[in-house]
Amino acid sequence: MSEELKEWIKDLAIAVVIGLVLMQFIKPTIVKEHSMEPTLQENNYIFLSRQAYTLFGEPQHGDIVVFHSDLKTVDGKEKSLVKRVIGLPGDTISISDGVVYLNGEPLQEDYTKDGYTDSEMEEITVPEGMLFAMGDNRQNSIDSRDSSVGCIAIDQVIGKAVLRLFPFNEITWF
Repeated sequence: MSEELKEWIKDLAIAVVIGLVLMQFIKPTIVKEHSMEPTLQENNYIFLSRQAYTLFGEPQHGDIVVFHSDLKTVDGKEKSLVKRVIGLPGDTISISDGVVYLNGEPLQEDYTKDGYTDSEMEEITVPEGMLFAMGDNRQNSIDSRDSSVGCIAIDQVIGKAVLRLFPFNEITWF
C-alpha cells in the first residue's frame, strides 16, 4: 500500500471519528412547520445542542427547543416540535386578553408574529421536571396550551437550538 493511500485512509478515519463525536453534541434539524414564525420559517436548517441541558445547565426562559411529542406525522411517525420555553418548573402561566403572564407579570414578547396570544388560559403551575413552551406564531401553533401537547418533560427535549445555518443570509446564533 502506498504512503499516499495510507495518508488518505488516516485522514478519512479522523474525519469520520470527528463527525461521530460532533453528532453526539450537535443535531442538524430542518424546521417543517410555521409555528415559530417570524423567528424560524419552514425549511430553515438549524443545529441543536444535544447536551445543552445535561452538560451546560438548565433550560432558561426564551430558549428555543425541539422535543418529542405524542403527535404523529401524516405517515404515522412521531412528530418532533420546535417551540420557545415560556415556563420553567414552579412558574405560573396564564393568558388573558392576548397577554401571557409569567408569575403574575405580563411577558414582553417581541418575538411573536402578531404581538399577542389569541387564547385564554387559566393560571397553571408548571410541574417539576416539566417545561411550558409555545410557538412564536401563536395563532398557528399546537403547543403547551393544547392538551395534546401540554407541559413537556425536560427529558423529552432533543436539543436546544443554537444556530440557524440556512438560509445563509439569515445565519443566527440563538
